[in-house]
Amino acid sequence: MSDTDRRGPWGPRGYPRPQLVREGAISLDGPWAFALDPMAAWRLPGDVEWTDSILVPFAPETRASGIEAEGFFRACWYGRDLTVSDVRPDDRLVLRFGAVDYRATVWIDGTMVSEHEGGHTPFSADVTSVLSPDRTHHLVVRAEDDPHDLAKPRGKQDWQRTPHSIWYPRTTGIWQSVWLERLPGSHIEALRWTSNLEGWEIGLQAVIDGGNRDDLRLQVRLTHGERLIADDTYAVLSGEVDRRIALPDPGIDDFRNELLWSPSTPTLIDAEFKLWGHRGELIDRVTSYTALRSVGVQGDRFILNGRPFRLRMVLDQGYWPDTGMTAPDDDALRQDVVLAKLMGFNGVRKHQKVEDPRYLHWADRHGLLVWEEMPSAYRFTRRSIERLTREWLEVIARDASHPCIVAWVPFNESWGVPDLPSVAAQRHAVQALYHLTKTLDPTRPVIGNDGWESSATDIVGIHDYDADVKRIAHRYEAGEAMPHLFKRERPGGRLLTLEGYPHEGQPIMLTEFGGMALSDASGDTWGYTRREDAEAFLRHYRELLAVVRELPLLAGFCYTQFADTYQEANGLLRADRTPKVPLRDLALATAGSRHPDDDRLEQEWQARSLALEGVRERE
Repeated sequence: MSDTDRRGPWGPRGYPRPQLVREGAISLDGPWAFALDPMAAWRLPGDVEWTDSILVPFAPETRASGIEAEGFFRACWYGRDLTVSDVRPDDRLVLRFGAVDYRATVWIDGTMVSEHEGGHTPFSADVTSVLSPDRTHHLVVRAEDDPHDLAKPRGKQDWQRTPHSIWYPRTTGIWQSVWLERLPGSHIEALRWTSNLEGWEIGLQAVIDGGNRDDLRLQVRLTHGERLIADDTYAVLSGEVDRRIALPDPGIDDFRNELLWSPSTPTLIDAEFKLWGHRGELIDRVTSYTALRSVGVQGDRFILNGRPFRLRMVLDQGYWPDTGMTAPDDDALRQDVVLAKLMGFNGVRKHQKVEDPRYLHWADRHGLLVWEEMPSAYRFTRRSIERLTREWLEVIARDASHPCIVAWVPFNESWGVPDLPSVAAQRHAVQALYHLTKTLDPTRPVIGNDGWESSATDIVGIHDYDADVKRIAHRYEAGEAMPHLFKRERPGGRLLTLEGYPHEGQPIMLTEFGGMALSDASGDTWGYTRREDAEAFLRHYRELLAVVRELPLLAGFCYTQFADTYQEANGLLRADRTPKVPLRDLALATAGSRHPDDDRLEQEWQARSLALEGVRERE
């Protein structure tokens, strides 16, 4: 299936749920009525005084939304008319939201149909009973998001009036797509993919809503290009299908490798599902995709498809100047994936953000590994842990089927658990999330607390912004440096592992380092270190990466960072994704070579850049 086919009629944003695509969905992105509610005083739709129009799915803090709200406000309201037609008697109408930050309440014609808490995960509402065909209804969404609440997962959203230090503008309300699905009474509601290289098989879990019928059959057809891999039909039992699909084993490694997913060969397996009734009638049809690959750790190495694999990652905050946490369009997400590869990286550490599923789709398609990290809270309370845990479970459920995701990170730099060395309850929280994550997904490594103060982790991640290349080389030497590293060194002023939880041979990675700014950055910007011109910038990057890339102690690295983000101007790219130095030079410094496909990808990127420049000139 081509890239264009996957986007279907959704235009610039792409289908919002790329691993469960159903024809006939209605996009509700676009203009909505809008009103700010600074003190969260209005409680019901009838109280609202509509004052503005907003462009969904851009948050009201952004320029692209048309609002560009400044300062603090605790709530905001959205409203629009909604009409549906061609509804069959047994159809279900389901309203879906990609993400609303932080607490959402939804009404249709004054009837509340849904509530959801959590700013980074999807939710839905069956609205069949309140929508009448060919009649205009009024849809209202209230988003409540206290800007001063530090006990909720908020990631990099600042609690001060203007962005400071490493924190950025807030995101309130709808910031991912909204759509309406027309579903048959019995339909495919959810899919979960896993892969098993030892058995050369794909694991499938399918949830069938309305599947309490005992006459349903689910047909699964897997293809790679024109090649048919599997075509099986299963009985639906108690609303589920849980099967392992055996694939034909090509036997010889050369042929096996063609079907394995990796950054160099991101082979995807397309899937078509058909739900059949007892009379042979087709009830539902969806498309999806999966991949055959395995990840893990073995001794002190990260393992991909059974072999040691050195991770070359870049820290990616996932913000855009005019649109905040929401990408300008689907093509912008794809270009971020392409640019990471063009700079020589084989992975990204998505930092303090659960990224749009469309980004994960492009990472799946282009072969970019992703570490997925939970946005942090900044207070440790029972409520903060409950909130974080509940939302983290939704994150795993949403994204576990993406082959690009190769690690889960529930905590970063002890944020939200600031007293790990001295408070047992905080250590228990990190350990609990580590083990819970391993329970829900035993197929991927989990980094309990990235950066320092490890007490439960599959990989020891270290954050070290020392600008002295020689000191970095000496600190992370192999052999005799190991005892000194864990007993005496304090990157960031913190212990790397907590007392009583010594390093037990896990892979060690430098998961934040660099952070270099270029002095031509405008305004009040900063970086962890600074170079005066592009030549000095590239020279230091080459020297630093030449050392880090070859250190035998390290299983990989993650450079800070992908692009300038507001006042934090330490990216390899500017905020508009313009490279500070040539992409080819960056790739050679990062990886020591360029991939054969890079020339084609670079031409595509240059063509897009020229097209965007033409749009800016016309504006």
